[in-house]
Amino acid sequence: MSTHVVFFGGFQSSQADMDLWLASAQQVCPGVTYDAFPYPGHASSSRTAAAHGFEDQYDGVLGRIAEVGADSLFIVGHSSGCAIANELNARIPSMHDGAVTLIDLDGFSPWPHQINGSNHEVWSAVQSGGKGKSVNWAASHKIYPSVSATQPWSLHFSLVNTAATDAIDINTYPRLGYAGCIANLYWLP
Repeated sequence: MSTHVVFFGGFQSSQADMDLWLASAQQVCPGVTYDAFPYPGHASSSRTAAAHGFEDQYDGVLGRIAEVGADSLFIVGHSSGCAIANELNARIPSMHDGAVTLIDLDGFSPWPHQINGSNHEVWSAVQSGGKGKSVNWAASHKIYPSVSATQPWSLHFSLVNTAATDAIDINTYPRLGYAGCIANLYWLP
């Protein structure tokens, strides 16, 4: 059974960040086809700006999904990148039952029309022991228990990078969010 993961980084993620995540994901879970896309550089972090900022790329990503033709597809967004993942999922042609899973990592939850018959999961992170909570934590989400991160921003990045440290905060996340990246694929069966 073949698997394809299409990953969208959050606000201010760069191509270099996506390259780090991609290289690590391929080591953590080989045998999966991965594609990773940075956040549109001209877009703000709002849901609307994110979705519209990627507008000129959706058709290309849909073409890539068709080209890969995997048995199962995971569309994954982190933070504001969830808005892009959700919009892509709304545009994807129907696949057989259970073939598409939409994963939102500590960001925008999908609107009902964006689920488009897919399985979907919304994740937040907590410090192991439950004290610290990620930036967009919600009790209704699936919870990832981070062993090393304890602060809101480091927990936020622990959902994509298990090497995230408490050096990551509101000021340093663009530089440190993917530092030493060990891709977190906790949601991948």
